[in-house]
Amino acid sequence: MSPVPPAVRGRHRLSARLALAASLAVLCGGCGPGGADAKGDGPAGVVRVPAQAPTIQAAVDRARPGTLVLVSPGVYHESVEIRTERVVLRGTDRNRVVIDGQGRRSNGVVVTAPGVAVENLTVRNHLLNGVLVTGMKDGADGIARGSDGYTRLDPAKFPPLSGFRVSYVTAHANGLYGIYAFNARDGVLADNHASGSADSGLYVGQCKPCRILVRGNVAEYNAVGYEGTNASGDMWVLGNRFTRNRVGMTVDSDYLEAYVPQSGATVAGNLVADNTEAATPEQADGGFGIGIGVAGGTDNDIARNLVTGNSRAGVVLASNEDLPPLRNRVTANTLHGNGVDIAYQASSRAPGQGNCLQDNALHSTLPAGLVAAARCPQGNTRSPGAAPHTAPAPAGIPFLDVAPPPAQPQMPHAATAPAQPATGLPGPVDPGRVPLPGPDLLAADSRTDGAAPKAGR
Repeated sequence: MSPVPPAVRGRHRLSARLALAASLAVLCGGCGPGGADAKGDGPAGVVRVPAQAPTIQAAVDRARPGTLVLVSPGVYHESVEIRTERVVLRGTDRNRVVIDGQGRRSNGVVVTAPGVAVENLTVRNHLLNGVLVTGMKDGADGIARGSDGYTRLDPAKFPPLSGFRVSYVTAHANGLYGIYAFNARDGVLADNHASGSADSGLYVGQCKPCRILVRGNVAEYNAVGYEGTNASGDMWVLGNRFTRNRVGMTVDSDYLEAYVPQSGATVAGNLVADNTEAATPEQADGGFGIGIGVAGGTDNDIARNLVTGNSRAGVVLASNEDLPPLRNRVTANTLHGNGVDIAYQASSRAPGQGNCLQDNALHSTLPAGLVAAARCPQGNTRSPGAAPHTAPAPAGIPFLDVAPPPAQPQMPHAATAPAQPATGLPGPVDPGRVPLPGPDLLAADSRTDGAAPKAGR
């Protein structure tokens, strides 16, 4: 058995690759935004659902660049596709505007146009993704047609989508990812809540440079809270709550996506705690009890995170296939109550080097002399590591049976604020100003009552 924890290896598996293709194949290549209304003259304005359009899709099809599609409370049984640039899709009430897949639709919202914002609503019960933002589109033949999991989805053929924002969105009980940004850049994922995802609650993949900010989100009761695969350069994961998942978060390199190896992400000021939750979906790689995993990643900064209560390990630096962990900095974190606080387990096939530890408050490492062997700035010499021994992961539960989150905070002035398309993002980012969090970070938005799974459906 490989010493590398399965969920820390590259995890965008064949099933996920095929799911991406399937989820997007319905989009009509070359389609305009839909009808004469979308192309007409005059200001973009506001289209209200259901007062002016009976469905969200009908409103989106009428939208011109800059239009605000404003949705009143209700449960909407539809999948929404946004192909017009700079549209803003917003619910007037985050908790009562619900796009419900009923356990049979693939996606809640699919965005393939630049500058689009999705905000202040709930997406739940979809077989694949709650919200998907992607530049992978393929004319009349659909999206990423023919991907078999071994041929990378080519960003030269499909340029990355530039400009997106997903904020104040609740993504619950979706069968792949809650909020998924793939082959997209210049964006923000902020103030969202993701739970019950059978893969990752939040995912950013295949971007370089990304210029993406992931800030102030809660991801809990997922297989993995956050995953960043081949997400490199100006990639910030700041001030989030990743708790009570099977794995808190991963940063990894994967040959199944472009831009190998991953490099240059900053993970700072996050609470990564108690990722030992059995009442979660069990993803295919079977990882469990890990706080922060870096697999084959390079030149990442992991700083001022509170990492506690993860039964296998708090932070793991590992290889993925022949990709070693290189020059990662783990500094000023507080770690306690983990199976081991920091584990270095690069494989003999891909022994890493230059990884350094400094000013961390911790109690244990594996190997035991890791702090002395990996001092900053030079870091460790080229060598393999060792894997912690733990019991097998407990069985998970179906994603549709994960209990829902509590009511989530509203976007300020959602019913009256003007549209702000997702341009010029993410703006100035200073991770050095993000402090070490306390255990109560975003606790008011978390399901902390230990609620049991919902009764059978």
